[in-house]
Amino acid sequence: MKNKYTQSILSLCLCTVIIGCTTTPEKTEDTQAFVGDYPTRDRVEYVLNCVAQHGGLTFITQYACGCKIDKIAEQLSFNEYEAAKTFTYLSKGQTGDAGAAFRDPTQSKDLRKRLKEAEQAAEKSCFVK
Repeated sequence: MKNKYTQSILSLCLCTVIIGCTTTPEKTEDTQAFVGDYPTRDRVEYVLNCVAQHGGLTFITQYACGCKIDKIAEQLSFNEYEAAKTFTYLSKGQTGDAGAAFRDPTQSKDLRKRLKEAEQAAEKSCFVK
């Protein structure tokens, strides 16, 4: 009788382990990087600025601008995006030596170029014309 219960308990434990392993979702690096890389606050800020640039809040502009930041996030990590935006803001309106520290370094040029290309590609794929 003791052997009978032991087999039942072992079978139950084995089934629990097998079911637990099959129902646990696998976490991939791509999904984690995409979801957690850009903070929600920065995504919302981008969407609101984008909506303002495209004529105001409508369902279409809201959806398209959300799509746009998602496409940008696929091409640039948040650190790259943030650095590119910082270089862009700091070099705007600065002429001569005042803006040279932000405008002229190779890293600045490369990041600003990549952000511009990512935004143009996202604009083409997200806004239906």
